[in-house]
Amino acid sequence: MKFMLFFYNLILPLGFIFFLPGLLWKLWRRPGWKKTFGERFGCFSAERKQELQAYKNCIWIHAVSVGESVIALALSRKLRERYPQLPIVISTGTTTGQELVRKQLPEGASAIFCPMDFCWMVARTLRLLQPQMLVIFETEIWPNLINSAVKRNVKTALVNARLSDHSARGYMRFRFFFRPLLEKFNVIAAQSEGDKERFLQVAPNANVINCGNLKFDQRVPDDLQAADLHEYFGEGQFKVILGASTHPGEETLIAESFKNLCSDDPALRLVLIPRHAERGAEVMETLDKLNIPAARRSNGERSGDNVLCLLADTTGEMLKFMQASDIVIMGKSLAGHDEGHNLIEPALLKKAIVTGHKLRNFRFLMQVLTADSAVKTVAADEELTSVLRKLLSSEELRNELGLKAFAAISVHAGATVKTLDALDAVR
Repeated sequence: MKFMLFFYNLILPLGFIFFLPGLLWKLWRRPGWKKTFGERFGCFSAERKQELQAYKNCIWIHAVSVGESVIALALSRKLRERYPQLPIVISTGTTTGQELVRKQLPEGASAIFCPMDFCWMVARTLRLLQPQMLVIFETEIWPNLINSAVKRNVKTALVNARLSDHSARGYMRFRFFFRPLLEKFNVIAAQSEGDKERFLQVAPNANVINCGNLKFDQRVPDDLQAADLHEYFGEGQFKVILGASTHPGEETLIAESFKNLCSDDPALRLVLIPRHAERGAEVMETLDKLNIPAARRSNGERSGDNVLCLLADTTGEMLKFMQASDIVIMGKSLAGHDEGHNLIEPALLKKAIVTGHKLRNFRFLMQVLTADSAVKTVAADEELTSVLRKLLSSEELRNELGLKAFAAISVHAGATVKTLDALDAVR
């Protein structure tokens, strides 16, 4: 392991040089909290150092994306309920995740940017926080962060952990590196029995427990208000299709399908939320080429008076737009993509869900929904229009599908308690 860490740290600077232009581009283009971004390099101002003194001996929870940050916040609230005096620090890797966390921090918690995986950057952050436990979400396995925490006798946990077949093959190929790394965790709380088995194939001596998927324990805020679409579409009653967390190629596919369906139903409207907000200009250009009058939420740009499509290239508003929609098409599942995104949020809102038929990163969730006929799947892109047409023709069918989705995921709640118990056992 020492040799592999040496080799990893030898090539890390080269990888960083390759990675840096993309990092700076995202920092410039993406919205979110950027004021303390220097923390990504282990740089904390004197004011921040003083502020974080109150959080020594904390539980440090690390999540990267907005979706993971939502779950991390929920877990931190439950931790505070169990241990009211326990300080918590939540770190993120993105500006959008950081902004979300800062807006919703529970009492007794603070937020930082996670340092890059250079030894000295990690060491600075660990010296500052002196955490009693490091809790990492899903697949954020950074060798220096984990190794440095273990050396400092910090308990480590990988929670809501998932390992797809594709990733497992890669881990097995480099098992000599990943096995000792995974076995350093005091506990790995896997999302499903399949994930547990794949982790144990790579690291047989790892302490892996099937705790379930924390996302099944998500709850819709009691005060959730649907997004007001009248400012874009005018007055009247509309049927709204939402393309959520879309990736390149999917916006074109969904927009073309929408255009075909508009001739059948003049009340039909489309909302597109690209996974990465910085792609807004690119998506707007796609809509313009298809002659679909659109409005862009981030800057107020409009390509026509009679707006038929809203490009919601913002962050932190997904639930509001889902609440305002009739059908939710989840991205990263069409137009050549098959990894998928989390389907639990639209299921919680009892929405009719459409997705590709193969979600490599959410296989168990797909099994849960398809077993109860609670989701419409598209095996080939050309089927999308016919699937949408059938759903649009019947409000009863849409409602039935949404209720089935809600019922299917409700059965699998309870992962939070199991995860907290697993953390308790190794603290």
